[in-house]
Amino acid sequence: MRAIVMHRTGDPEVLTLEEVPTPVPGPGQVLVRTEAVGVAYYETAMRSGLFPMPRPLPSVFGFEAAGVVTEVGEGVDSGLIGRRFAIMNATGEGTYAEYVTAAADALVPVPDSLNATDAVAVAVQGALAMTLLRTAGLTGTETVLAEVAGGGVGGYLTQLARPMGAARVLATAGNPAKRELARELGADDVFDHTDPGWTERLREAGGPIDVVFESLGGASAGRVLDAMTPGTGRMLLYGLLGGPPAVTPMDLLQRGLTLVGCGGPESWMSRVLAARAEVLDLAARGELRPQVDSVLPLADAAEAHRRIEARTAVGKVVLVP
Repeated sequence: MRAIVMHRTGDPEVLTLEEVPTPVPGPGQVLVRTEAVGVAYYETAMRSGLFPMPRPLPSVFGFEAAGVVTEVGEGVDSGLIGRRFAIMNATGEGTYAEYVTAAADALVPVPDSLNATDAVAVAVQGALAMTLLRTAGLTGTETVLAEVAGGGVGGYLTQLARPMGAARVLATAGNPAKRELARELGADDVFDHTDPGWTERLREAGGPIDVVFESLGGASAGRVLDAMTPGTGRMLLYGLLGGPPAVTPMDLLQRGLTLVGCGGPESWMSRVLAARAEVLDLAARGELRPQVDSVLPLADAAEAHRRIEARTAVGKVVLVP
């Protein structure tokens, strides 16, 4: 089969198309013919060496996919054959391939009315947004800020925030097209986070912000604190696009704010993965809009990574084997 193999970390060109043996499902596993492969920001960080790879190199790259079960291993119901599922392979076989094995008990059914491209676009990022909103515990009266609303998670936060208890939704986006998209997705006001003074404008126009979904990190994370509601404001940190957030314990103490780290332990990922079925159903019913930037051939994996690193993608970049 054809697959994208990574022999070493580095620039996008380390992702090479090769012929490799088709994997065989072991006990408790299934073999899936991939129909759509999701490309994510965290994958670019692993490829470059910024984040550690969970599997030794060389290996087939990739973590997200949707496709059809074609074979089952020992102990797995043969009734799964022919059905479509979404996959998140955190430690197993890479998904940038024509076929991939996955644990049968980790599969999530894709509704018949949802195509594979939309399924892979919404499954993980939409589930992460839903888990973040549940962690925030919104009261129905609060103002929230969803950063990078032109991207996958930020866009789903913007869509889901009001149905899940936000009274007002503010957002950031890095160019005019993405800011217009954020408004279409439900943002009441949108700020340009590439403008060095955006946090000052946020304080002037946004009013007190009760919950910040923080993915930019860097210096702006510290400046956002002054726009938050003293005493009850909370920042949910789940991304580091601009590096580690410039937030100290004293910054939080002086303002009476809470910083919640959303990631790390396996328990967090388990909560995210458990939310996939719900967001897939929302997308199938038309209640959640899948964010798809472009669909490229599997051989163009390096180009997909370049688009994400250039931050030109509006939504998910999807590879099709």
